[in-house]
Amino acid sequence: MLKIAYSDIFRYSVPEKHRFPMQKYTMIPERLLAEGTISTDNFFAPKQLSEDEILTTHTPDYWHQLKTQTLPRKEARAIGFEMTPLLVERGRYIAHATYECALYAQQYGVAMNVAGGTHHAFADHGEGFCVFNDVCIASNLLLNLGQAQKILIVDLDVHQGNGNASIMADESRVFVFSMHGAKNYPFRKQKSDLDIELDNDTGDKEYLQILADTLPRLITDVAPDLIFYQSAVDVLATDKLGKLGLTIEGCKARDAYVLRQAKSANIPVAIVMGGGYSEDIEDVVEAHCNTFRLAQQIYFGEMTG
Repeated sequence: MLKIAYSDIFRYSVPEKHRFPMQKYTMIPERLLAEGTISTDNFFAPKQLSEDEILTTHTPDYWHQLKTQTLPRKEARAIGFEMTPLLVERGRYIAHATYECALYAQQYGVAMNVAGGTHHAFADHGEGFCVFNDVCIASNLLLNLGQAQKILIVDLDVHQGNGNASIMADESRVFVFSMHGAKNYPFRKQKSDLDIELDNDTGDKEYLQILADTLPRLITDVAPDLIFYQSAVDVLATDKLGKLGLTIEGCKARDAYVLRQAKSANIPVAIVMGGGYSEDIEDVVEAHCNTFRLAQQIYFGEMTG
């Protein structure tokens, strides 16, 4: 069964015209349920990160500032959401959901977090809508507990996973691959194990060819026993914060390619959503839903609806 992490806490209250489309966290499950792609049995309610689990990845000072709500105003502003105890609590659930997805992926081949992909969070600070770095925390937990030996992060968000690159810079057991827009946030990039920077307006054909030239070789060379896939939809041409040129069909083909590569290599894949900021929320939701539909179809056969 396709296991999907979901909690009402994922949807945080933001001002009406905020750039982050928080409503997608309820719209995606509602659409998938309404069309019969999944049932309520697919969902699991994630647990909350413990303090010890947070400290596998984040510094004691940063955690103390979050816990006591004493983060300097400038650093809170860089995160982009109003800093409240609920925001911190939300981040703890999102990050633990990604770890639980990894465990479910090991059991079923694939698992998905309706949220996650908070790849701009560094060990000592957050930024870009990211408080805790969920994929790095999950990776450290898996490695520390002997539940994985080699991890490949496939980050196809339009923005470089600068937090991933920084946190995992000296961790040889985690290979960070980021394919992103060259002329986009973050403007001061970190060095991943492999960065592929794309020109503005890169379209479906070129994007998919670069991915096809890269991913199979990575899977062979890295030989991971787990993949974290950041399946963000801010690569769409319609994205306000993107600058690439993919269509919804191109984005769907990207997801299908990644999932089929992982499945054919028999490598579990835990999927996190990442960004998506198209003007029309329908573009965001439909592109994200395609990722869930493909996971259901590729791993578990035809959809029920």
